[in-house]
Amino acid sequence: MEPVFNHFDQAGNAVMVDVTGKEPTYRTAVAEGKIFVTRPILDAITGRTAAKGDVLGVARVAGIMAAKHTWEVIPLCHPLLLSHLAVEFEILEEECAVRAECTVKLSGKTGVEMEALTGVSVALLTIYD
Repeated sequence: MEPVFNHFDQAGNAVMVDVTGKEPTYRTAVAEGKIFVTRPILDAITGRTAAKGDVLGVARVAGIMAAKHTWEVIPLCHPLLLSHLAVEFEILEEECAVRAECTVKLSGKTGVEMEALTGVSVALLTIYD
């Protein structure tokens, strides 16, 4: 049986998925990623001596803001009323890296995977910046 892609209409046009008839359910998504940096950069992050200030604090806020606005940057995503959103970091000394994890929850008619992925991506991009 061929998979059904509900992001396309019968003519093959991209459309927003119709979730009108779905019942709300509790949904959670967790996304993680890591960014590798040089030793001096990792030391500046952990020592809070980076010229731009608290790198992880700023990256946390950036990830949260991005996840909340996913529908504005990813075509056809639904605007969602998120009930929980967290961005956490782990310093990986041996790898000279920072691991980020974004957890998103809601009670709704559609999933929050895109929000978690967007949040973790922007948090990591902010660390790079």
